[in-house]
Amino acid sequence: MLLLCCTALQAQVGQAFPALPGITLTDEELTLPADKNDKYLLVGLAYSKKAEVYLDEWFSPVYEKFLASRESAGLFASFTYDIHVYFVPMFTGVKKAAEKKARKKAKENADPRLVNNILFYKGSLKEYQAALKLTDKEKPYIFLVNKEGQIVFATSGAFHPRKLKAIEAFINGLED
Repeated sequence: MLLLCCTALQAQVGQAFPALPGITLTDEELTLPADKNDKYLLVGLAYSKKAEVYLDEWFSPVYEKFLASRESAGLFASFTYDIHVYFVPMFTGVKKAAEKKARKKAKENADPRLVNNILFYKGSLKEYQAALKLTDKEKPYIFLVNKEGQIVFATSGAFHPRKLKAIEAFINGLED
């Protein structure tokens, strides 16, 4: 079953993750993966309202697994995951006009633990659809990108613990 949840996106593995500019909820302008290439990068993308709902389901489990443990580890920090994580709502086409309003609303309502991990993209979708095989607008897409900007793992769809375990297993394999 673990194999089934991750094989659909194998076409992207080994490809370069395209430059993705955006702005965080703290008004920091970033381009992924270039501005975060000092360690592995986990990126979740959504380009529709339905996909955003599914992407939201990833927030808490990913935070707990990869970010919270690092914050509370103290002396044991070297035994935690050290990766960058960004969730990216994509505002494209006619929805581009709504990006500022959505970002403002998100600033007011976002989980404070994740404020630094949400990046808003506004622009064209076609290049990302082509490069990342984003074929279903109703699903979020999750990518693990290495320091060289290459996709090393990909999955899509609603959160499931098996998918998170697959990501964790892959990262553990990288860190060995």
